[in-house]
Amino acid sequence: QVQLVESGGGSVQPGGSLRLSCTASGIIFSIYCMGWYRQAPGKQRELVATITSGGSPNYADSVKGRFTISRDNAKSTVYLQMNSLKPEDTALYSCYVWGTGYWGKGTLVTVSS
Repeated sequence: QVQLVESGGGSVQPGGSLRLSCTASGIIFSIYCMGWYRQAPGKQRELVATITSGGSPNYADSVKGRFTISRDNAKSTVYLQMNSLKPEDTALYSCYVWGTGYWGKGTLVTVSS
């Protein structure tokens, strides 16, 4: 049974930072590209960042220079370091195992003064 469990969300003021984690079980984590998506209230789900099995990252233009995706294959965990947060980053952040249909339930990030 595949499980993806996100953590690290919370409330933060504009300009603040958070680090999200997504730990996978039930898959051979190291062979998969992983992604972080987000969905804000009333908006479509948006791809935030991906990281290949080899560790190469890609980012949405809206988060380039502010967010960093990384992975620790030994811990079956993918991270999203989010800096210089803006109110428009407020959303439910979910991780995804690329090409499999496996999703986590998400962790909520709220950026507000």
